[in-house]
Amino acid sequence: MSTSTRWTIEHRHWDDPAGAALRAAQRAELDARYGSDDHEPGPAPSADDIDLFVVALAPDGEPVACGALRRLDEATAEVKRMYVTPPARGSGVATAVLRALETAAADRGWTTLRLETGTEQPDAQRFYRREGYAEIPLFGAYVGSELSVCFERRLV
Repeated sequence: MSTSTRWTIEHRHWDDPAGAALRAAQRAELDARYGSDDHEPGPAPSADDIDLFVVALAPDGEPVACGALRRLDEATAEVKRMYVTPPARGSGVATAVLRALETAAADRGWTTLRLETGTEQPDAQRFYRREGYAEIPLFGAYVGSELSVCFERRLV
């Protein structure tokens, strides 16, 4: 767990109710943005394959953001389910969650983080570029997807 003056970031189980509610809100937002629920190439994350899940809480205890890591190989993990509630956007909580995930990855000896975001998510693409992630060719299950944009950051 890490705490800033504005948020507390807690490790939670994938099935945690607050985390599930945040992921459901993200899914609804993406369904609306893409016009359907058929916009996730590759396997959806689950309790069986997520190595770490975090939830960011506002000072009043309200869950405002989440993010997860799924290990890809001995040195690489994928960032999954990064989401910030609309009222908390622009507050810096997304960066705090991403840094918590990066720290957790480094603590596990993982040297590279990868992620996939969508072509209809220019805000997410700008965020990841700003945070030091470089666009890379589509990887894994995303190869051939017309909806995907992939990024990577080396942690060492």
